[in-house]
Amino acid sequence: MARMHTRRKGQSGSNRPSTLRVPEWMDKEKDAKWVEDKVIELAKTGNTPSMIGMILRDQYGVPLVKVLAGKKVMEILRENSLQRNVPEDLRNMIARAQTMRRHLEDNKKDFVTKRGLQLVESKIHRLSKYYRKTRVLPVDWKYSPDQAAILLR
Repeated sequence: MARMHTRRKGQSGSNRPSTLRVPEWMDKEKDAKWVEDKVIELAKTGNTPSMIGMILRDQYGVPLVKVLAGKKVMEILRENSLQRNVPEDLRNMIARAQTMRRHLEDNKKDFVTKRGLQLVESKIHRLSKYYRKTRVLPVDWKYSPDQAAILLR
């Protein structure tokens, strides 16, 4: 699939496990309760949902949380009131725009970054419109560069 603002193709990502059942090589002590407790513990230390999945995969050998726990990471976080007010992908784009703005304060003639900032902020507006429509964000939520530091908390 091509990228949004260019005609180039994107980088390939990692592949999910091919089967949606518990592999036979998994430890028997890792059951649904253990996975849920580990997700809650990792969330309380400040990890994002994608980081929680990567930590469980790399350090504990859990291929998919949904297969073992029967719920996705976000569902577990929602049940335990540990989710953040701004979704992770929107938060990452806001952080990216904020670093670009800081760079432009020092380098006012960097037109490539100015264009990149325009593209990132258009993605932010498009994504926030989607989240407002699906009621993930409040209907009156609005992105403003001045308030970006507050949103990232």
